[in-house]
Amino acid sequence: MMKRLGKSTIFAMLALVMLLGSMPAVAQGERSEVRPSGGAMIADAVIARPLLAVATLGGAAIFLVSLPFSALGGNVDGAAETLIKTPAEATFRRCLGCKVSRRADEM
Repeated sequence: MMKRLGKSTIFAMLALVMLLGSMPAVAQGERSEVRPSGGAMIADAVIARPLLAVATLGGAAIFLVSLPFSALGGNVDGAAETLIKTPAEATFRRCLGCKVSRRADEM
C-alpha cells in the first residue's frame, strides 16, 4: 500500500491529520473567554466542587503521611503544590463553571 500511494500523498495525509488534530485545541482556546453556561455552573457547584474539596482534604492527609519522606527527599514544596495547593485552587479560587483555576476578575 505504501508503494502505491507515494511519499507526497502520505506526507499530505499526515499533515492533514495533524492539522485536524490541533483544531480542538484551537477551539478550546477561543472558548476559554466565553462565560460558562448555567448548566456548567450547576454541575460545577453540585458535582465538581464537592469532589475537589474531598480531593483537597485527601491530598492534605496524604501530604501529612508522606511529609517525612518528602522532607528526606527535599521535595516538600513540590508535594505541597501537587497534593494541596492545586486542588485547593481548583476548589476555592476558580470561578463557578470555569475550567481555569483563576478568579473571574483575573481572566
